[in-house]
Amino acid sequence: MTRKRGGGGGGRRRKDAAGDPQPVADTAPAPTVAAADPPTPEPALAAPAPVDVPRPDPAAAAPQPAPTWMLYGANGYTGRLVLAEALRRGLRPIVAGRRAPEVEALAAAHGLPARSFDLSSPATLRATLDGVSLVLHCAGPFSATCAPMLEACLAAGAHYVDITGEIDVFAHCHAQDARARERGITVLPGAGFDVVPTDSLAALLAREAAAPRELVLAFEAGGGPSPGTARTSVEGLARGGRVRRGGALVDVPLAWKERAFARDGVPRAATTIPWGDVYTAHITTGAPDIEVYMTLPPATIARLRRWRWLAPLAGFGPLRRWLAGRAGAVPGPSDERRASSGCHVWGELRDAAGTLHRAELDTPNGYDVTAWCAVGIVERLLREPPREGGYRTPSQWMGADWILSMPGVRLVRAEPVREETG
Repeated sequence: MTRKRGGGGGGRRRKDAAGDPQPVADTAPAPTVAAADPPTPEPALAAPAPVDVPRPDPAAAAPQPAPTWMLYGANGYTGRLVLAEALRRGLRPIVAGRRAPEVEALAAAHGLPARSFDLSSPATLRATLDGVSLVLHCAGPFSATCAPMLEACLAAGAHYVDITGEIDVFAHCHAQDARARERGITVLPGAGFDVVPTDSLAALLAREAAAPRELVLAFEAGGGPSPGTARTSVEGLARGGRVRRGGALVDVPLAWKERAFARDGVPRAATTIPWGDVYTAHITTGAPDIEVYMTLPPATIARLRRWRWLAPLAGFGPLRRWLAGRAGAVPGPSDERRASSGCHVWGELRDAAGTLHRAELDTPNGYDVTAWCAVGIVERLLREPPREGGYRTPSQWMGADWILSMPGVRLVRAEPVREETG
């Protein structure tokens, strides 16, 4: 299918009645949470700088006790997978969440400390983080939960890590970069399948490109969503789609563009979605034009296109809550389904010289990727804390190649192609 070209330059754009992008304000809105202080404006984006991470000294004295860290949302579907991976690696967090009976039962089953609290009171939240050096935040939707937890981490001087895939949450976290540097803490959202594999593939491609210009990422995810992921997807329906053009975020309709991606010689239909890399890959690679696609059945893509006209209604409170309740009633994939399903990621990066760099990545199921990656990032932050705080994308902190060390991950590169212009 012929690819539709987006508009260039300038600020973000809002679609008109015909579905074409129109300019809007340059800064992405931060999540609105009454309990949190207003976020600072989004900082200017810049090419990623090398992360200065101290290496362990073999001649150092006996190791000190591991810092205390908290897993918030441990009683959720993904939180339980993350806790199992942490215990497998010998990490023992404080188990925390909003529902006291579930949290306390989970903690007792593993002999771990428990803390039960919601995020409505900044004072209570700050006191609850006393003595905590790092929070791994797994309770979404992050559009509602990120800001208060991040504020508490900034006040407590605790590293903040989450597993979001929401563009506005990435923007909000990035806007706190200067404050995080002042406090000496790392802020690292998107530490799971959203967005580690795609971010890593983008970084691998950018390493080969002279001057990244146009980045296209796509993925195929098997196994089905968890209740939290399904609810977050409903939250995003009213917001519509987004891409990057000229370095700016641009609003576009749902299912704005379609194209096919071949896997094992078989084409997969795909459409644009507002995936987190629309924000983070610009920081990682510097590419000004970014689109992210997800493979979906053609009938589903057609339904998304029809939903464009109903999407504003999804912002209506009662309807949004009803849709979120229906979506959240779907259980997450079973152990057997996760074991039998995996994910595939495509990456294409065109540089200023007109050379197209391509690669593909196979991974295990997205929830298993999330548990492995999130715990790996926490483990390194505890073992090798950075000398300087600030916002990081996963590949900036862990390196582009790190995802390749996960069992079951396979990278397939294609030869760069020089495309003729004119």
